[in-house]
Amino acid sequence: MTFDRRTLLALPLAAGIAPAALLSDAAGQSATNGSVSRGARLAGDPVWPPAERFALWPGIPAGAPTPLPRPRPMITGRPGGYRDVQMRGVVQPEVGVFRAARPDGRAVLVCPGGGYSITSLRNEGIDVARVLNGFGITVFVLSYRLPGEGWADRANVPLSDVQRAMRLIRANARRYAINPETLGVLGFSAGGHLAGSLEIHHGLEVYRPVDAADRLSARPAFAGLMYAVSNMDPGRSHGGSRAQLLGPNPDPAMQARYAIDRNLRSGDAPLFLVHAEDDDTVPVANSLDMLAAARRVDIPVEAHILRRGRHGFGTRLPASSPGSLWPQLFDRWMREAIGPEAPL
Repeated sequence: MTFDRRTLLALPLAAGIAPAALLSDAAGQSATNGSVSRGARLAGDPVWPPAERFALWPGIPAGAPTPLPRPRPMITGRPGGYRDVQMRGVVQPEVGVFRAARPDGRAVLVCPGGGYSITSLRNEGIDVARVLNGFGITVFVLSYRLPGEGWADRANVPLSDVQRAMRLIRANARRYAINPETLGVLGFSAGGHLAGSLEIHHGLEVYRPVDAADRLSARPAFAGLMYAVSNMDPGRSHGGSRAQLLGPNPDPAMQARYAIDRNLRSGDAPLFLVHAEDDDTVPVANSLDMLAAARRVDIPVEAHILRRGRHGFGTRLPASSPGSLWPQLFDRWMREAIGPEAPL
């Protein structure tokens, strides 16, 4: 969905921020279809959707509620400070495409977090894409449906979107100049749980096939899980993510299905884990459990446990923090994970 002028005027903005100054992209967009004209934007500010993107489903996805969720984009932050772009009310999920200036064939699908109640599209999407583009990586940012907004089969809705995104990217690999065999996934917080769900359930049938793309594999070549939720256990994980994904009276079978750490199997994709010990939103035990589970079933895993960083840091840790180097580590680990035999 596109932020238009009417939507911007309705946003709960911090005092003193002019709506027209909030969203822009380098290329600009025409004023058709409700998008904000180039002249109304300031260079360097975040935009969603980017100029290049694609929808996941033809029309409204199956299982839509009546009435449909109301799109509710928000700009967070204070004047002069960091401003995130957050989304609620996703009716038609889509993928933003961020191409590297010098692409090397590698690609990753990014799943922003937000407790399954929002998606943090700038902090854990756009900004991540811009950093990884610098390493030659083509990045796809997923704006997925939120399970607590009335969709049928709520617990499987995000997994349906991420599976479909992987298949559509692979179906159009030539267009994006990527190697479809080395496409991986990177997720943050609840988006990390979604990336982990793809890791273990890439072949699970959670939606009715739409077209030829659905004959392709949704298996990621690797999975990066950043301060990720690893399970749906009450009192052990993140209560907000559990409540949004599973609802007020969770089905035990769904709770077991979405325990990522307990469903890892030998042969699953290599894992890259980053978590801060002082995270008071998603306990670091979630990543420690993933590390232990991966070692039990002999999945290649690399884990970086930071002393400090708290939660939701994206790419914004200070340069003095060791954790600020995670994108460089991820870049090098990715090359190792996909293997020298995989052409880029």
